[in-house]
Amino acid sequence: MRKERMMVTRLTDGLRTESLASLPEWTHEPERDAITRRFTFRDFNEAFGFMTRVALLADKADHHPEWSNVWNRVDILLTTHDADGLSTRDIQMAQAIDGLL
Repeated sequence: MRKERMMVTRLTDGLRTESLASLPEWTHEPERDAITRRFTFRDFNEAFGFMTRVALLADKADHHPEWSNVWNRVDILLTTHDADGLSTRDIQMAQAIDGLL
């Protein structure tokens, strides 16, 4: 069964600034209008477990991160391709990810 997608719009400059202030651990990448964060864990198992929990959140929200994992490190990039930049979906996903820690 195919999920219907809602129209998602890019954040205005004011909303982007306000939203990023609430996510101090995330870095804005203006070239892609994306946010990134690096997470470091004790070992690979802990990092992979975190990725599994993020994957469950992302699948439920139908909003999937770009990410990479090297041993104990997970790098996450969030942007909304349909909006060609940051949207409220990215901010909500970052907040949910932060909530896992």
